[in-house]
Amino acid sequence: MTASPEEQPAVPFRIRVSSPTPVTGTPLEMGDADGIGRRVQLTSRYLTRDGAPWIPVMGEYHFSRDLPENWEVELRKMKSGGISVVAAYMIWILHEETRGEMRWDGPRDIRRFIQLAQDVGLEVMLRIGPWAHGEARNGGFPDWLQALPIRHRSNDPAYLDLTRRWYAGIEEQVRGLFHTAENPSGPIIGIQVDNELYDDGPHLAALRDIAEEVGMSASLWTATGWGGAELPHGRVLPVYAGYSDGFWEESDTGWPAFGVMHFTYSTVRDDLTVGADLREAPAVVHGGAALGADDPWPFATCELGGGMAIAYHRRPLVDPDDVTALALTKMGSGSAWQGYYMYHGGLHPIGARSTTQEAQATGYPNDMPSRDYDFSAPLGAAGTERPHFHALRRQHLMLDAFAAQIAPAAATIPEPVDGAPRWAVRSTGTSGFLFANNHQPAIAALEAIDGIRFGVQFDDRELTVPTRPVRIASGAHFVWPLRQRYGAIPALTVTAQPITQRTTEEGTVVIFAAVDGIEVELQLEGVRASDVSGAEVDIDDGVVIARPHAAPGLACEVHVGDTTLVFLDAAQGDAVWRGDIGGRDSVVIWQGSGWFDTTFRAVVDDRSREIAVFPPLEEAAPAELPREGTVFTRYEVPAASASRELDAADFPCAPVAPVRRGGSSNRLSAPRDADFADAAVVELAVHPDPHEGERSILELDWTGDVIRVLLGDRLIADQFWYGRALEIDLTPYAAELETTPLTLQAFAWSPVSPVYVDPRVRPDVREPELAIHSARVRSLRTVALA
Repeated sequence: MTASPEEQPAVPFRIRVSSPTPVTGTPLEMGDADGIGRRVQLTSRYLTRDGAPWIPVMGEYHFSRDLPENWEVELRKMKSGGISVVAAYMIWILHEETRGEMRWDGPRDIRRFIQLAQDVGLEVMLRIGPWAHGEARNGGFPDWLQALPIRHRSNDPAYLDLTRRWYAGIEEQVRGLFHTAENPSGPIIGIQVDNELYDDGPHLAALRDIAEEVGMSASLWTATGWGGAELPHGRVLPVYAGYSDGFWEESDTGWPAFGVMHFTYSTVRDDLTVGADLREAPAVVHGGAALGADDPWPFATCELGGGMAIAYHRRPLVDPDDVTALALTKMGSGSAWQGYYMYHGGLHPIGARSTTQEAQATGYPNDMPSRDYDFSAPLGAAGTERPHFHALRRQHLMLDAFAAQIAPAAATIPEPVDGAPRWAVRSTGTSGFLFANNHQPAIAALEAIDGIRFGVQFDDRELTVPTRPVRIASGAHFVWPLRQRYGAIPALTVTAQPITQRTTEEGTVVIFAAVDGIEVELQLEGVRASDVSGAEVDIDDGVVIARPHAAPGLACEVHVGDTTLVFLDAAQGDAVWRGDIGGRDSVVIWQGSGWFDTTFRAVVDDRSREIAVFPPLEEAAPAELPREGTVFTRYEVPAASASRELDAADFPCAPVAPVRRGGSSNRLSAPRDADFADAAVVELAVHPDPHEGERSILELDWTGDVIRVLLGDRLIADQFWYGRALEIDLTPYAAELETTPLTLQAFAWSPVSPVYVDPRVRPDVREPELAIHSARVRSLRTVALA
């Protein structure tokens, strides 16, 4: 049993930080020359943009797995979520399914996608393959390429000739969009060659050579570095991964052993197990390998798991906090580049010759759904904004506002101690940021820890934060500033997470989010007690200790000279947005979905909601509400009818799919097309309402094993059940749905199924279970606030 705070020793958990070693250049053959506009350069610890520290936030969105009519809004959502770079795979099979017929039309139009990204304000990391994986058939290779008698993914001249033609096709499409000295506004700042190639550094170097020979140019050249990959020294920047779970594990695995490292602060960058299902033998490195910890270039990631794909044999249930805690842990471990895979889910297209998902039929170990690639991502395949979209935005706004302070700071990580929290400090020697994580996935949740204080010895003094012991709840993860300058405050330490700041003629406003269950405590250096208002003030050894009078919320303001500190509660912290409204740099608090497009488009639902804006709206403003505090103006956004229930019939029977094994690892196999002749079938009439909104999403809450949704004879959606509703964008099918119902084909969950499903949702039944619990159409309606 954990002792109460009063019974805990007074001594805090301590580490000593000192000024980090000076940053230097890197041995990488990349980065822009001095004098280039919007230049991107590398130091040994972080990236710079026009000479200033910069922390890119990158999100993967596969344009070819969505419809072109969705791209602009979805890119705006990404930008509004704090993404600065959009990453996109070029999946060869989708562009040249038939040899010699390279297509760039419709959802394959990479040029249009990149131009839209540029219009929205995003830069681009182009992942050009040739082998991409991304759970695409043959790893993205067209069937004709896969069948050729050549050494794939090697320097076989025949393979390189084909690669050259593929790269040249891409270059022709995106010509003029590269960021160069002649075109400093070009959006393509980076190129990744291949993916998860472990043992052929010379081939990766050859791929970069070919790309440059056909005319591609980039500030940054990357390759995936995990799995102990052999990379060509100096030619590529290694980028790393971190997932909370993995569909590639066996069906009898609980929480994979690799998971702990991604929720523990460490300078180790490499996870040897990611993508291990594609290797003939486990990765082996010598005992003294630093696994990236000693690399003389920034710690960059490209695949922090935004969720997880679902395979037939193994179906992880990744929670939003799994994603946000993992991301914050990487940040505290020294990450200089936060990259998410996937940030936006999608659908596997159906090709003219085959479906395009990875499957045992092509020699892959795992059967993947024919259409579903939602990934439980922050933005779902249907554009749904999930809870981790909002919680990650809080982190991303912090990285944007305070990159100059965070990027140069080096990580100091204490040795693990029983009963101690997992924590780290990124510091410049006299100031820093304290990161703490007490979260792991539910299957291995960490217990609450009582009586916690942290002691940080800087070059010039020791700091104890907080001054009173606190309880860190199970699942808590946060970052606190240590001796940071904000406006008129020379040095502020506070038990709240910084989100963003905005300076006006009247002064500086800084927005923080409190941690649930932990009192907001400020330690202010270089100010007088009389300068502080809105808080109870004490003096301790020359440091002003302040505790706000108000509970966290809009009215919780502490004023120090012309600087206003606003302390929101945790839920409000996840509701902070920042973007352009009518030409004004605006901070918005909105606990709902939305995006910026010169206005703020708030997605309305069945109940009225409050929105708070700083500075105030000028046009199209709804009714004002009484003020709380001095910074934000509050408005009421009225409700709008946003959903309707459909009459969903019960399945007439509950058949169980045949049990088979296959693929290279003899894993459980998904039902084949022919098996669905024996599936249970019901029809679901939608009858769209033309006045329903800008987009209509079907939410199908069901229990079973596998479901397919057809419109006529077309497969428009499918899902291997894992505990979450199936979301389907009905907008493209509105005309057909007026007269044609959806057909649902499904198999029941077997009480003896060996498939892995999270124990929290796994059905505890004695008979096969197949049920539709609800079918609801949710209409996306927005209100433009200017």
